[in-house]
Amino acid sequence: MNDAAAPTRPRVGVMDRMINSIEWLAAMFVGIVALNIFLAVVLRKFFNTSIPDSYDFGRMLLGILIFWGIAATSYRGGHITVDLVWTAAGPRMKRWIDVFATLVLLFVVAVQTAMLFDKVRGTYVDNVLTYDMNIPTWPFYAVAWLGDVSAVVLIAIRTYRLIFHPELLHDEKPEMKADE
Repeated sequence: MNDAAAPTRPRVGVMDRMINSIEWLAAMFVGIVALNIFLAVVLRKFFNTSIPDSYDFGRMLLGILIFWGIAATSYRGGHITVDLVWTAAGPRMKRWIDVFATLVLLFVVAVQTAMLFDKVRGTYVDNVLTYDMNIPTWPFYAVAWLGDVSAVVLIAIRTYRLIFHPELLHDEKPEMKADE
């Protein structure tokens, strides 16, 4: 077999594997939330019953989904942005604006992560339980907190890459999509 004819795959580093894993976890939580809602509706509509603690599970799973969603969108830059100054700036100024904005985001999410850890600790210490089955709620809060920790990690990776290796970023480019 001729090695020159074989297609080459781009090398996937540790950071890229971590990014992909976090994004897959976020996608799995979307599926879990959708399944919980679907089952609750079907059981209520057709069988006149419900899943015990389905409201509590739905509420906590939605919180988990939000924090893991923040992690997934923080790295890719695919969230909604409106910035007239950035659009009008040159390439060098755009990069400085991106670095500054990412550092501010890193600070805000890091503070949020610290505050959410306090909430996890509080629910554990206070032994907060679900209504029907008396299941401790702190593990749900802990999984949400891990999503926030993942967001901090991904934003830190994004900051590093913005400063030292901007070619490694996988940004969504909405202006390019409009031109296609």
